[in-house]
Amino acid sequence: MLIILSAIFVLLLLSAFFSGSETALTAASRPLMHHMEQKGNRRAGLVNRLQAKRERLIGAILLGNNLVNILASALATSMLITLYGEPGVAYATIGMTLLVLVFAEILPKTYAIHHANRMSLAIAPLVNALVMVLSPLTRAINFLVRGILRVFGIDYQANDAYVSSAEELRGAIDLHKGKADTVKHERAMLSSILDLAEVQVGEIMIHRKDVTMVDVEQPTEKIIEEVLSSPFTRIPLWRGQPDNIVCVLHVKALFGAVRTSQGSLKDPADIDVIRLSAKPWFVPEQTTLFDQLQAFRSRREHFALVVDEYGSLMGIVTLEDILEEIVGDISDEHDIVMPGVIPGGDGSYVVNGSVTIRDLNRRFGWKLPDEEAATVAGLILHDSRRIPDIGQVFRFHGLRFEILQRKRQQITSIRITESE
Repeated sequence: MLIILSAIFVLLLLSAFFSGSETALTAASRPLMHHMEQKGNRRAGLVNRLQAKRERLIGAILLGNNLVNILASALATSMLITLYGEPGVAYATIGMTLLVLVFAEILPKTYAIHHANRMSLAIAPLVNALVMVLSPLTRAINFLVRGILRVFGIDYQANDAYVSSAEELRGAIDLHKGKADTVKHERAMLSSILDLAEVQVGEIMIHRKDVTMVDVEQPTEKIIEEVLSSPFTRIPLWRGQPDNIVCVLHVKALFGAVRTSQGSLKDPADIDVIRLSAKPWFVPEQTTLFDQLQAFRSRREHFALVVDEYGSLMGIVTLEDILEEIVGDISDEHDIVMPGVIPGGDGSYVVNGSVTIRDLNRRFGWKLPDEEAATVAGLILHDSRRIPDIGQVFRFHGLRFEILQRKRQQITSIRITESE
């Protein structure tokens, strides 16, 4: 009797080990284990190899778990039938069900799910040995399972169509927790990196109406005056009409030409502005931020002119614009402070019409769509299907939009309030 009870106890311990191992190894963090393996942790490498061959892992653990559970139940049934006769079957069924459920399933799996990484590292060598020993049996079982699946027309090798690495990363980023302000900024940065291949330069460019451009046919003194009065370092020069950009002048090159090698000032009339300037670089508005960032790196340039499908100038995009999409606004002492977002005392926000939807979503956690429009003014025009009047109110996407100002046909100021 004592021997049978001891055997049942040992078998329940083994069942608990198998159950906890299954949960720990399947729930262990793959990125963490990969990082630890790269740092030389051999046990993390074992965990990674076991996870890579999950079919064999699960097969070996389930085989071992079922063997010990069935054996324990058989021993308990035999013992209780000897003691109580036929009712012993019922006693064994009830008793073993409770013991297996509580001590061999719920308890070890609860522990394992809360300590998956630590436990997986501890048990990896033993489980790996078990998988190797049971490999012939598990391969035979898996072969049988595949045959049964084929009979029912199920492709066991098909990938899950709803799972992608990018979406998995986005989910992990959303689950990132910590101090509110710091984590919010980190999540926004990581999400923006994933968005680089989806966002086009036309969505983040500086519109041509906000770009400082200079007529190259003016007297040189006038060109120098306009360039020096601008806060920007690269100025597009046009001839005939603003769409006809002939070159891009860098302020540093102009400074070097104005001052001679002896340190005296050169006569502006002697300066050839065209010769000092660089050829303009035009990029289509459909170019993704990822491609444009790679192009900036390969060409070692920071400035490009954006054109539409007809070749008309749409605006400019700079390396700083793309970096701001990742890290947020980058300002220096020469930046022009543009009207943006002003918080109101009643929980509303007065927003300039040119503020991008992406910036609003990132700052306030809103879910405004940016597929059809890049700015909040464009979103209102798209959703309302009209040019609204001052004072008109719209409710879209869980927000209230009140038109405060309009310049000709352009919406310049909106009050946005979160709807109750």
